[in-house]
Amino acid sequence: MKAMLSHEAGGPETLVLEEMPTPSPSKKQVLIKVRAAGVNFPDTLIIRDLYQVKPPRPFAPGGEIAGEIAAVGEGVTGFAVGDRVLGMTGFGGFASHVAADAARVIKIPDNMPYDEAACFVLTYGTSHHSLKDRAALKEGESLLILGAAGGVGAAAIELGKAAGARVIAAVSSEEKAQFCRDLGADETLIYSRDMSDRAAQKDFSAQIKKLAGGDGVNVVYDAVGGDYAEPALRALAWKGRYLVVGFPAGIPKIPLNLTLLKGCQIVGVFWGAHTMREPQSHAENMGDLFRLYSEGKIKPRVSASYPLAQAGDALQLLQDRKVLGKVVVTID
Repeated sequence: MKAMLSHEAGGPETLVLEEMPTPSPSKKQVLIKVRAAGVNFPDTLIIRDLYQVKPPRPFAPGGEIAGEIAAVGEGVTGFAVGDRVLGMTGFGGFASHVAADAARVIKIPDNMPYDEAACFVLTYGTSHHSLKDRAALKEGESLLILGAAGGVGAAAIELGKAAGARVIAAVSSEEKAQFCRDLGADETLIYSRDMSDRAAQKDFSAQIKKLAGGDGVNVVYDAVGGDYAEPALRALAWKGRYLVVGFPAGIPKIPLNLTLLKGCQIVGVFWGAHTMREPQSHAENMGDLFRLYSEGKIKPRVSASYPLAQAGDALQLLQDRKVLGKVVVTID
């Protein structure tokens, strides 16, 4: 088998394509012949040793894959060789074959392309858990999405609209704003790439409130962090909910007096832990997502595909925040 391996902590340029022995599935595992692997922000962190999980080296990044079952390990039921599946691997996905725990593998519909399947679970799973379980988003409420043109942000736009919310997509360029409008966003807001200035932060808050109407926005979905967090929190309405999804712009420091003044909640979203700690709820959410996919209400937007040998370029594109929707690595 082939794999893009990380031998030392570093950026995408440190990955090396190598031949390795093809693994055999252990007990309660399946071997997947990978056709596509989703590219996600944690992949850029794990190769730098900046993620919560630190696999022993060498390892391949890549936390979500899609392909066919090539072999079934002892004790596995419900899967057969040739089944079309997606899998959550955490890492290891940038490879031609992956041995994955059967409990983390799901059959996919026959009409679902592998590239869409490889981009489905993490982004839509995160956003659905965020909006449904953590924010309890209601029909008619307003939803602000920071980083709305990225993978989880784009998923949040579609899921917010499916829930009947009024969606405000905040992005860094007109190209990204048009992408979000095409996804169904009701309003778009282009923010400055430098939000360190206090005047810029106040202006950002004012723009959010103007678009939200009333006292402010009901729910903030923050997949950006950094200096964008506080002005977005200041734009929350009374009893608003602020979802902490990620912080590629840095981990923010929030004045907690704002939560008192607004009667609001700052809610952490750790979807990976949710899937492990609350498997029944996760299974129900996945059922919701496949139903919405079959109804045409959600559909992964794959904006770029790279062959396995260029997986580092795919990671660099994501790291530079130039991605619209999702990027995939494809494997022949």
